[in-house]
Amino acid sequence: MPHRTLHLFRKGLRLHDNPTLLGALESSSVVFLVYVLDRAFEEEAMRVGFLQWRFLLQSLLDLRGRLSAVGSRLYVLQGSHRAVLRELVVRWRITQISFDLETEPHHVALQRELGEMAQELGLTVHTCVAHTLYDPRRIIDANGGEAPLTYKKFLRVVSVIGEPDKPVRDITAEDFQRCYSPEEVECEQHCIPSLSELGLDGSDEAQAEVLWPGGETHALQRLHKHLESQGWVQNSKPQAVPNSLWPNTTGLSPYFSFGCLSVRTFYHTLSRVYARARNHALPPVALQGQVLWREFFYTAAAHTPNFTRMEGNPICLQIRWNHDPDALQKWRTAQTGFPWIDAIMTQLRQEGWIHHLSRHAVACFLTRGDLWISWEEGMKVFEEYLLDADYSVNAGNWLWLSASAFFHQYNRIFCPVRFGRRTDPEGRYIRKYVPVLKNFPSRFIYEPWSAPEEVQLQAGCIIGEDYPFPMVCHAEASERNLALMKEARSCQENTAKLTRDVAEEPVDVRVKRELGEEDQPSKRFSSDPQSRPCSWGQENPRLPEITGQAM
Repeated sequence: MPHRTLHLFRKGLRLHDNPTLLGALESSSVVFLVYVLDRAFEEEAMRVGFLQWRFLLQSLLDLRGRLSAVGSRLYVLQGSHRAVLRELVVRWRITQISFDLETEPHHVALQRELGEMAQELGLTVHTCVAHTLYDPRRIIDANGGEAPLTYKKFLRVVSVIGEPDKPVRDITAEDFQRCYSPEEVECEQHCIPSLSELGLDGSDEAQAEVLWPGGETHALQRLHKHLESQGWVQNSKPQAVPNSLWPNTTGLSPYFSFGCLSVRTFYHTLSRVYARARNHALPPVALQGQVLWREFFYTAAAHTPNFTRMEGNPICLQIRWNHDPDALQKWRTAQTGFPWIDAIMTQLRQEGWIHHLSRHAVACFLTRGDLWISWEEGMKVFEEYLLDADYSVNAGNWLWLSASAFFHQYNRIFCPVRFGRRTDPEGRYIRKYVPVLKNFPSRFIYEPWSAPEEVQLQAGCIIGEDYPFPMVCHAEASERNLALMKEARSCQENTAKLTRDVAEEPVDVRVKRELGEEDQPSKRFSSDPQSRPCSWGQENPRLPEITGQAM
């Protein structure tokens, strides 16, 4: 007998490649499509900022419109999942509940509660894995019950498993002609709330241009726009310009994070493009490889206790980071005194997106490069501001960038002056996001403290009054931190080995091959803050660029 099904949307806010919803439709005569806006659940698991809430509400509005176009409707209700769903199951005489399976601890706990409720009420449960290419449990089982903790080992495991499943067909109006979605009269109780109705205020963020409108419609449009040109997949990798005024990567990561775009659709679309192209790049440099990096972190997070914390995390170095709330606040609010770092943090706060190399730079500056502040603090800030903040990938990248796990060329440190200047010598990026410095000559805009007093007066910005001096001497801080990191890794060699391949290719070779550049060794200058602070200008370019890394 066909079911009366309640389908619970969570991350899979789309009608393409939605196997869970498709299975619910094929097994039911009636289906109710529900999204529970459980603020306590969301904000307890991760810091959710204004821009993320706006993106979510935009995505729900888009989903409602797409469902309406195929003859269905979306019910959005506020409250706890358990209370809301229990009441709906009784009211609608539900016999089956369906939802996507997730791997994060807070979602696993929710899934356990839903399973217990279903057993108590005699409901059938229908689930699928749809947010990742593979079911992480399958990869872990194939690796002998342990998560592969190096990317090379991960690739070996998935090569044995084979290609990920192909996307299922799109959901159409015909599906809802066979399986209708009732419309209740008290529809005002099921409307999508506004930001103000949720009590959310983001005056600064609301003023910035919306570069990433939420929803499946915008996700597919962005994907198709890049497919039309195809240059982005035939070249070795997207052009890496961290301080471009406009995104020069695909910009798809927020849509993967919220499930507006299927990662399987993206992966197999790339496969078709690669099959027609002669000079494409292979993973991990190619975009398909970036998707696999996402899978790597999802798999590691699914099997590692306390993945988002240092304490109790078996693969993470236990480091005595500085506890310095004032320094953390300066970094967070773009008051470090390093214009490029401050420009990046301003863009992050205003737009919810920054280039993946910019993420690398500010993360290195906060942790092992300059401030020696815990990666957990930086992860929380990214959780709050990034549209593509993702439990697994965000934490994985912070573990990597702080050299607490995964990344072992810890002597490579971003220069907060030189790297930005190399790709944007005129400082257009800084002039946009740190406007107090916009009138400085290009030769001084990356290090305005070195400008003569008359130049500062002409620019209308006195360093130390209108814009801060550098909060640290980069040369001294990075030298000191390098020694601290070396000591920590020496004392915890066994932990460091857990996420390190036995024979890793030297980073210098990778840089030369992948960027086509000569190695640029570290240089040290005077400890005077008016001198040019500089160390090696480029990190490991293989770091994932997708979801949580600005694809």
